[in-house]
Amino acid sequence: MQRLSTVATDFEAGFGRLLDQARETTERVDEAVAAILAAVRAGGDTALCDFTARFDGVALTPEQLRVATAEIDAAVAATPEPLAAALDLAATRIEAFHRAQLPQDLRLTDAAGLTLGLRWNALDAVGLYVPGGKAAYPSSVLMNAIPARVAGVGRLAMCVPAPGGVLNPLVLAAARRAGVTEIYRIGGAQAVAALAWGTATIAAVDRIVGPGNAYVAAAKRQVFGHVGIDAIAGPSEVVILADAANDPRLVAIDLLAQAEHDEAAQAILITDNAAFAERVAAAVAAELPSLPRAAIAGASWEAHGALIVVHDWPEAAGLVDRLAPEHLQLMVAEPEALLARIRHAGAAFLGRHCPEALGDYVAGTNHVLPTGRTARFASGLSVYDFLKRTTWVAADEAALQAVGPAAVALAEAEGLQAHARSVTVRLRQGEGALPPRPPPKAMPLETAT
Repeated sequence: MQRLSTVATDFEAGFGRLLDQARETTERVDEAVAAILAAVRAGGDTALCDFTARFDGVALTPEQLRVATAEIDAAVAATPEPLAAALDLAATRIEAFHRAQLPQDLRLTDAAGLTLGLRWNALDAVGLYVPGGKAAYPSSVLMNAIPARVAGVGRLAMCVPAPGGVLNPLVLAAARRAGVTEIYRIGGAQAVAALAWGTATIAAVDRIVGPGNAYVAAAKRQVFGHVGIDAIAGPSEVVILADAANDPRLVAIDLLAQAEHDEAAQAILITDNAAFAERVAAAVAAELPSLPRAAIAGASWEAHGALIVVHDWPEAAGLVDRLAPEHLQLMVAEPEALLARIRHAGAAFLGRHCPEALGDYVAGTNHVLPTGRTARFASGLSVYDFLKRTTWVAADEAALQAVGPAAVALAEAEGLQAHARSVTVRLRQGEGALPPRPPPKAMPLETAT
């Protein structure tokens, strides 16, 4: 665990090492994944069943790949009422927030007389990958499926591995609550291949979302371009900005909440009080032994954790932008004012009573977020990931006369004579039919009335 202070002469060197830490998996599986993808593309269901037997220890026929409705019904019935209520609360809040994101179509008429438009359409089919190995995350089912359904995606196909033939009932219950009925008991690169290329049993999709292991990540990279993907998920991370008015134990628990994800997760505290930083470090050491995942959280904190002491909060905001963290907690007196200074973070949680764990489950915002400093250019999952835009233009003869000569000039400058001619012939056909109108010097878009 690193201790850094911006007053130290070697701060930049230490902070640079923090930024450059290689927390992503170093396992190189590209060749193995390419072979799996090719086998499934060629062999379809037979290859899927072979890989499922090999990697998950489950002998399946093609007819058994899809989870039966009765099995989903049984999982829903077996869900304890408090958990069912928690799933419902989370799903309701996630749906409400994402429904508020739905964009509106656009129609504008400009000074030259052209009408320009933008139309939103949902994707036809989306594949949802849900991990089912070391851990199962029903919350991720909600976070991936509900925005797609709100966006209007017509078909949701979910793949979840069942090692030893066991499926997590709460994952099935979450899928039912999220509106997913097409579920397949397969995982790994072979599931990504099936979703991307299709088999006799599993129809291909247009986009694949959801996290997975190194094989899943490599498979998503390799099928990208044939289908869309959300992102390549890396280890989880949090940066907490906290002043000395906080309870050190609460800050320590919030740091450990990220560290317990896996050994490569990262938790960083930035504070303006060196003594408070040490109290938090002591609280981490005191709290750690009581966690069921103490070994994982301890390894994460030791290898990737950091305490950073700064002069003031504007300086801290600059460091946050360089870190561009997945999660950002602002446990300070005026969190909104501080957030206004920060540009790069996947999701922010404001105030002393708003731990990041709220966002993981029930706040309503999405917990699928950019990791590994990609928040500099990427955003969390939303309805926009399941929509696409189509622009359109309508021009009458007068509008063509107004802007067409400029199009001809640009096309000829680029040496594309057919482009130029497609406009020129229409301009000539219209000569004499309309009074000449010179192209305006500036044509700001104006909303049609």
